[in-house]
Amino acid sequence: MTEATVDEITDDARARSNVARLAAAQALNGANSAVIFATGAIVGATLAPSMSLATVPLSVYVVGVAAGTLPTGAISRRYGRRVAFIIGTGCGAITGVLGATAILWGSFSLFCVATFFGGLYGAVAQSYRFAAADGASAAYSPKAVSWVMAGGVFAGVLGPQMVQWTMDFWPPYLFAASFVTQAVIALIAMAVVSGVNAPRPAAVTASGGRPLFVIARQPRFIAAAICGVVSYSMMNLVMTSAPLAMKICGLPLSASNAGIQWHIVAMYGPSFFTGTLIARFGAPTIVAAGLLLEAFAATIGLTGVTTHHFWAGLVVLGAGWNLSFVGASALVLETHTALERNKVQAFNDFIVFGTMTIGSFLSGQLLADFGWSVVNLVVYPPVVLGLLALTYSAIARRRRIVAP
Repeated sequence: MTEATVDEITDDARARSNVARLAAAQALNGANSAVIFATGAIVGATLAPSMSLATVPLSVYVVGVAAGTLPTGAISRRYGRRVAFIIGTGCGAITGVLGATAILWGSFSLFCVATFFGGLYGAVAQSYRFAAADGASAAYSPKAVSWVMAGGVFAGVLGPQMVQWTMDFWPPYLFAASFVTQAVIALIAMAVVSGVNAPRPAAVTASGGRPLFVIARQPRFIAAAICGVVSYSMMNLVMTSAPLAMKICGLPLSASNAGIQWHIVAMYGPSFFTGTLIARFGAPTIVAAGLLLEAFAATIGLTGVTTHHFWAGLVVLGAGWNLSFVGASALVLETHTALERNKVQAFNDFIVFGTMTIGSFLSGQLLADFGWSVVNLVVYPPVVLGLLALTYSAIARRRRIVAP
């Protein structure tokens, strides 16, 4: 056994230790996002001055994610990932306190502030998947990313069920107790991430490597970023609109909560084998399969508005997001060195969530002005764009390999 092999095994052992904690943290963070996505549009419709503004709190959540990505990378480079993780869970606790207070006071603006802090927490949690791969071997990295994402399966059970159990606990303030419970869960997550073995990086790591512009020009990075944007934006567009669309169609809140629950399970459930699929078939193939599933979910949404149509569409949408987003994340890992990872990963997430902000603000307007069918029709063109980006990357890679 060579010295390099011994070092690789040692690094993978540390990565496996971190994966367990990060998967648990992912599950607990998922409860934060589940509460926001299951209740945000409904609470927004209650507090907002206009129905077209009902999904604004969810859009503000996305703004929070976008706003938090670059600071997360900067904090991670300067102080280490663990400090960033702790700050993120603190933002999660603030989310719960402010969310409950906003419902008690009937304040739409304060509720938007609460979801913004939820977005900051979500931004930090997005780096969990990359942190799992820190120091891991090339063979184990996709699996590490996948296993951390698998922690979200428990969020799919924990979050919506928590909403179901607590939404009427504090009458007449619907969902107020749900946000109080969410704050407690964020504090538990803080204790979990405090034990992650993520030492403060050496000074050279903070600014080493190639310029960001050089890295971002790689066809592989361009494809990863575009597919990440398409994957997450289209999933977010449909998911944020679905609970309100179900309410407009006269379906009960319990049906909406169940739909979001199974959607979240489908988002993270495939992670138990997504890493293996990537290792076997390659990240581009898995990304393409995920994008096609998102398009199929939109097709289901166009065929009817019964409870089962919504549920089936949300489940397929979640599975498609998992394959395409985990695959796109694995592509990002192929574009940078260890010295470059924090700045490249943060930049990628900034692109994904910064772009997603635009679509998120449009979702409520689309649903209010044009209806559920148009929301689903919007999915198709971006999916085609993502597939074209993958094709461009594959052609560029093939030309580079055959070049003399």
